[in-house]
Amino acid sequence: MSEEALDEMSVLSAIFCEKDEFELIEESAQTGLVYRICTAIDTDSGRKTLNLTFHLPPLYPQTPPDISVTSGDFSRSHCQELKKAMLSKAHTLPSEPMVHHLVTWLQHNFTDLITTPNSPGDCSNTAHSKAEDTWMALLHLDHMRSKAKYIKLIEKWTTELGLMGRLFVGRPILILLQGTKQSIKEFIHLLRTMKVDIDSSGKRCKEKMMRVLCEVPLTEDFKRISAFEVKEDLSLEDLRREFDLVGSMKLYQEFVPSLQ
Repeated sequence: MSEEALDEMSVLSAIFCEKDEFELIEESAQTGLVYRICTAIDTDSGRKTLNLTFHLPPLYPQTPPDISVTSGDFSRSHCQELKKAMLSKAHTLPSEPMVHHLVTWLQHNFTDLITTPNSPGDCSNTAHSKAEDTWMALLHLDHMRSKAKYIKLIEKWTTELGLMGRLFVGRPILILLQGTKQSIKEFIHLLRTMKVDIDSSGKRCKEKMMRVLCEVPLTEDFKRISAFEVKEDLSLEDLRREFDLVGSMKLYQEFVPSLQ
């Protein structure tokens, strides 16, 4: 295991130092580290407990951890929703120790991932219905200096977050997204906080000039988009046609003319 992984584990065992909060399950040069963190979550119905088991492979943090979520306070389906969200989040983070970040991210975003905690065996599908609610967003990028790398990152994030839509590369540069509200917000957060492009001196930089033109629930006025695709070197007429093809002419008419 890397020194980074061992140092992180030492820090975590110090943070989660109360009885049964931290447990080292396995430490092996061949299979990596496995440890469990028991963390409390504040909900509207009181404090609930989650058991988070992290399996760190030997190549961690270059390779993200595998994660298991169990709880006596939440149903299996809710635990699976949380696991899926944490794994998706892990794949968007840079290759550096991330377990503590994932735990705190889960604590801070819990209410967005599960709105109504339920009892064991409750078949409520609140989390599932929430995940199925579709939102849409239209984002405007000012420029792309490192176009190939920038596009690759956008494609990576949309795949990991389960987002559909289009990246229109021309003048203007636009990203049309459809997916869960949480996934769209995570995508926007990544664009604003990760180094996605290069500045005029060639150094990697964050996206500082992106604008969210709209972020609204998907209504019957718009078609559902079934994939994420990149459309490059578009003329204004091409752009108009692409919006029409995906059933989003209302967005085009409301926002795009002012950008030209």
